[in-house]
Amino acid sequence: MERLFSFSAEYFGVQFRIQKFNDSVYRNIILPAVLYGCETWSLTLREERRLRLFDNRVLRRIFGPKRDEVKEEWRKLHNEELNDLYSSRKIFWVTKSRRTRWAGHVALMLQRRGLYRV
Repeated sequence: MERLFSFSAEYFGVQFRIQKFNDSVYRNIILPAVLYGCETWSLTLREERRLRLFDNRVLRRIFGPKRDEVKEEWRKLHNEELNDLYSSRKIFWVTKSRRTRWAGHVALMLQRRGLYRV
């Protein structure tokens, strides 16, 4: 019994480290690559939905399935459960805040120097 407990504790410890690593890869590599240049995007509702679907798909892949105790079978995580597990902001709000920040930079740039005509 002791061997089984040590194995399960070791297994879940490894699983936690893998999730933490995947989370850091998602935050530091995947999201910046996906959101590169999002300051200039004009998102339609369809594109916002596709971004949200991509975000949820990657998070489901990171956190894996969940064991349902009632039915005793594995199932996908629901969106609310993903929100609870992943505490960072939604991908749509990240694009919106970057766009607002970029607009502020453009406004300051226009005040500092005059417009140039080509």
